[in-house]
Amino acid sequence: MNTHRSYPGKDMEAMSFAINYHQWILEEFAPYLGDCIAEVGAGQGNFSEFLLGTNIKQLVAFEPADNMIQLLRQRLGSSARAEVIHAFFEEKSDQFIERFDSICYVNVLEHIEDDRSALIHAFRAIVPGGHILIFVPALPVLYSNQDKILGHFRRYTRPCLSTIVKSAGFNIKHLRYFDIAGILPWFIAFVLLKKSSNAANVMLYDRLVVPIMKKIETKISPFIGKNLILVAQKP
Repeated sequence: MNTHRSYPGKDMEAMSFAINYHQWILEEFAPYLGDCIAEVGAGQGNFSEFLLGTNIKQLVAFEPADNMIQLLRQRLGSSARAEVIHAFFEEKSDQFIERFDSICYVNVLEHIEDDRSALIHAFRAIVPGGHILIFVPALPVLYSNQDKILGHFRRYTRPCLSTIVKSAGFNIKHLRYFDIAGILPWFIAFVLLKKSSNAANVMLYDRLVVPIMKKIETKISPFIGKNLILVAQKP
């Protein structure tokens, strides 16, 4: 297991402005959260705050990066329902056998080299009948220097994500592509022009595009998308 490290957090700073985007992901996950939740790779707590805005009873947020943990503690410290653990989830998972109703990986699994092993750890920590909730970047053709900078080992295809989740023991309930409108902007900005993300662009996309695409994709599941979203259950 790797030691604690620093994380290049500029993308997390930019994504803190993606309020509509995070709310959209949360609404997809909400029916499956349960009472006690683990968030793996919570970063500085962008998605954590959305989770605490629901009726969950406890959130255990795991974050290994030395430069993120203090920000996370500051953000969640006022909530009696939140516990912050400065470690890789896999280092501590034996302490949480069948503890969690659900475990969230939001833009995290792509950072883990041995993703199948990580999911096996998650399987052990989830109660029978509980859920794993995953949101990852999709389409290897979109892999760019931006992905490399952020420490992404991969972008997923739907069959690839399905295979590793099933191989860890889960039954898939819901798996689909997400954010079809984001494919072209990402390809142009990061693959062709080799730019980096910034708060202004994230906020503009979040304000103008996300609300429209949310309405469309809620009614019509896209055949392709910039991301994949998955809900799977432990038998």
